[in-house]
Amino acid sequence: MPKAFYVKFEVPKEVAEKAYQLVQVAKDTGKLRKGTNETTKAIERGIAKLVIIAQDVEPPQIVAHLPILCDERKISYLFVPSKLDLGKSSGLDVGSSATSIVEPGDGAGILAELLKAVEDLRKTGGPKK
Repeated sequence: MPKAFYVKFEVPKEVAEKAYQLVQVAKDTGKLRKGTNETTKAIERGIAKLVIIAQDVEPPQIVAHLPILCDERKISYLFVPSKLDLGKSSGLDVGSSATSIVEPGDGAGILAELLKAVEDLRKTGGPKK
């Protein structure tokens, strides 16, 4: 399955960097769910405020269900380029295929910015090249 199959919009580098930053802040002052299984549970329980999915997950089927679940539950999500960077931002020594923000903690302002950016990207289909 090509990556473009489930990546609905391309995320600009500055938005991805903000997402990593939010994950770090939420890890320290809020609540995260790390990994595909924990993220899936957070979405199903309706407690995820934002879902962040790594684009470089192999095979892509591991995370392919997350955008569908998010759309069903009306939860915003975005893709970041690196599972290793996502894992490090989450406080792990290994990569993480997905992370969900349950409580942003001190990152509430960053979360609001990201939610607006995601909404804008979905409307326009991503940044223009």
